[in-house]
Amino acid sequence: MRFFASYNLREEVFVRLLLLFALTVPMLAGEYAVLASGFRLHAEKHEVIDGTVRLFTSDGVIELPASSVASFEVEDFVAPEQPEAPPAAPSVREMIDRAAERYGLPPEFLHSVAAVESAYQTGAVSHKGAIGLMQLMPGTAAELEADPHDPLQNVDAGARHLRDLLLRYDGGVYHALAAYNAGQGAVSKYQGIPPYRETQNYVRKVVKRYQTLSEKSRTASEE
Repeated sequence: MRFFASYNLREEVFVRLLLLFALTVPMLAGEYAVLASGFRLHAEKHEVIDGTVRLFTSDGVIELPASSVASFEVEDFVAPEQPEAPPAAPSVREMIDRAAERYGLPPEFLHSVAAVESAYQTGAVSHKGAIGLMQLMPGTAAELEADPHDPLQNVDAGARHLRDLLLRYDGGVYHALAAYNAGQGAVSKYQGIPPYRETQNYVRKVVKRYQTLSEKSRTASEE
């Protein structure tokens, strides 16, 4: 498209249209053609042939008389800032480590409970309705004001519950684990680990795993 050689109203209107067009396309690195009228047109590059300026834009080529271009300005391109990536969600093991530290529990102990309860499966649901990593019953989760389907809240609530049970039983690990599995009522009724095969096996598995992990941790720290 060509302008008339002389600057007139038609040229001014057309230049305004070109300016509007330039403002609606993505701004890439390149240069600006500063027109005699004061308007600026963005282009990737330009060339001058026989008194005609050709502006190469992202949408094609614009031709206009060289006399209508006052100068060219190199664009100082600044790449747009990339939004910061959201922090990565913690892994299951990181969630357990942080919850253990938060509530003053040995991490090996909380890991042992999670491993025996759900094998670290965030979506685990037992036949009794226990949910998630720490296998919280809906009623227990409600008392702790936690969403048992949210892994972070599940681990946090499970750790809090274990901490409270350990305080209740003066640090008695066996009693606390039995109450976690069978409920405090059963522990009170039998004044200790209730005679339920499931609960007895549960306590034995957690304690054995805890002892194994603790020994590995001590050995690693001594190396």
